[in-house]
Amino acid sequence: MQHKFITYIGADPETVWNALIGPEGTRAIFFGCLFQSELKPGSKFAYVGPGNDGDETVHVYGDIIEIEPGRMMSVKEHPGPSYYENHAELTSRITYTLEKVGETTKMTLINDEFTENHPSFERSEDSWAVIVSNLKTFVETGKTLNFGW
Repeated sequence: MQHKFITYIGADPETVWNALIGPEGTRAIFFGCLFQSELKPGSKFAYVGPGNDGDETVHVYGDIIEIEPGRMMSVKEHPGPSYYENHAELTSRITYTLEKVGETTKMTLINDEFTENHPSFERSEDSWAVIVSNLKTFVETGKTLNFGW
């Protein structure tokens, strides 16, 4: 059970990395959420922003497994508490890898190691397609896509 996305983004890996972890990028790409973490292996992380529990809704949280700033990050994540009562039992792994290819960045995103019967597995494919598309558009144009939501 996994989802894999590969896209090429017209920017260097540092710019893509900053969009993935920096406040301006995460607010744009992740619909108003901020990425909170010390960015070290073993440290906690969370995407926090507007949602079911107000402006400080925890949408996703977990632990950083491995990180090489500007190149890769792998995390073990849980859906936020407002999504599922058993959120602490539900996990998956998300890995971003950035590789310079000419004047572009090849970004590979793999979301795997889902716990059995994880209720988010089915819809996460569509969610990742939106996020990856938003990332590419934001990095290349400074704008995000208007999905009409």
